[in-house]
Amino acid sequence: MTGGMIRKETIVVVGSGLAGLVTALELRPNPVLLITQGNIGMLTSTRLAQGGIAAAWSKKDSTLLHVEDTVRAGDGLCDKGVVHSILSDGYKAIRWLERQGVPFDKDKCGEFSLGLEAAHSHRRILHVAGDRIGKAVIDILRDAVLHADSITVMENTQVSRLFVRDNRIFGLSIQKGMGISYIHCSHVVLATGGIGGLYGNTTNPVENCGQGILLAAEVGAVLADLEFIQFHPTGLDVPLVPRLLISEAVRGEGGILVNDKGQRFLKEVRGKELAPRDVLVRAMTREMSRGRKIFLDARPPRIRNFLKRFPAISAGCRAVGINPEDDLIPVSPVEHFHMGGIATDIHGYSSVDGLWVVGEAASTGLHGANRLASNSLLEATVMGIRVARSINHSELDFDDRTFQDIILPLDDVSFVRDIMQRNLGVFRNEVSLLQAISFLLPRIEENFFSCRIAKLALMIAVSALSRCESRGAHSREDYPTCSLHSLRSFLTWEEAYRRAQQYVS
Repeated sequence: MTGGMIRKETIVVVGSGLAGLVTALELRPNPVLLITQGNIGMLTSTRLAQGGIAAAWSKKDSTLLHVEDTVRAGDGLCDKGVVHSILSDGYKAIRWLERQGVPFDKDKCGEFSLGLEAAHSHRRILHVAGDRIGKAVIDILRDAVLHADSITVMENTQVSRLFVRDNRIFGLSIQKGMGISYIHCSHVVLATGGIGGLYGNTTNPVENCGQGILLAAEVGAVLADLEFIQFHPTGLDVPLVPRLLISEAVRGEGGILVNDKGQRFLKEVRGKELAPRDVLVRAMTREMSRGRKIFLDARPPRIRNFLKRFPAISAGCRAVGINPEDDLIPVSPVEHFHMGGIATDIHGYSSVDGLWVVGEAASTGLHGANRLASNSLLEATVMGIRVARSINHSELDFDDRTFQDIILPLDDVSFVRDIMQRNLGVFRNEVSLLQAISFLLPRIEENFFSCRIAKLALMIAVSALSRCESRGAHSREDYPTCSLHSLRSFLTWEEAYRRAQQYVS
């Protein structure tokens, strides 16, 4: 061991977005250490969520219809068993959140006010304070965690490495400031969010660079569907970090997309503004390649009382001099969500014993090649509850092995952002993907222990190059059609590294 304090914790949850907070709370009364890289709940995509949480609720809707919409949006790669399993728990998830105090919006009759979003066949989006579900959920669950006697919170702390022996988790190392500590534990839950920080333009907190996926990959965990990265059609097209998202719900309530000539260029696209996200993003990117700028028109009479229905979006727009009730809103596609991640089963269990994954860091098979809007908060809630209950029925023993550590700092992500933004954007091709691999691989080989974020970028590029078709959020200009028989992709770091060497040899 290289020094540092050692402590024992039975269960460690890493991350304080919706998935991590739900897991920690549902684990009560078992003692839990919750580790978060910032202040609890702050550096999370959940806190920025606007649209809501999808669940089949109305009498005209059903879980089966929700499943059909999810599978259709997933473009042939959803695991239908997983989809049905998770969505069937939608009712329980909503009731769980209600019991914690989440005040979902209701109509004059006291029924849930249900919104409509792209690719949904029915109104099934539950929201809070119009477009503030993320902040509301985080604030409520954060307070519950801070008042839970069984949960210890460690803020502003990075998990730097996981430790395994014989494919079994026995601990991790953490870094806070300049200090390194070690924790023996029997269960680790990764709820670390997505990979938005790997891109220059993202709606995610830029601190979220796929750290959980990287930690799992370094101990041999199987990863899945890394090539599928969702770009949201309507990011506010002004230089903000992160970019302000203009929720799908705005289009669901009547907003339309036009170019700078005032033309509604999506009129020939099936579903128009409510087509799946991948379809819209490709159409918008093509329009922009012709030199056109794109705007969202949410002015009356298309949407009345914009300020009341979308107070957070209205405030964000007004902060940069745009009044959505009078002005067109400039928008462009922006990185938003990663369908890929650490492969898990329907209980959140990974291929490494004692390692559980929940939320965007996981790849359950729910989202397929393209996530259906507002399914992510539902998945985070359902899977957080499942992971906790599974751990509660597991053995909670310790393995007091010695930590043999090499300090592994996370490297500078700025050079990776340029590669990801340029070579792994909405459209990819063999030339751009080989360029990315050829740039990343030598740097990793020269600085194997310090180029850690580059390893994650390399794994994504290898996965994208290996999928020789266009499907969902993965669009290959050199393979513009879907293969007749396509499967989800699975790989480990070792396999990705081997393929990368072959591709550039």
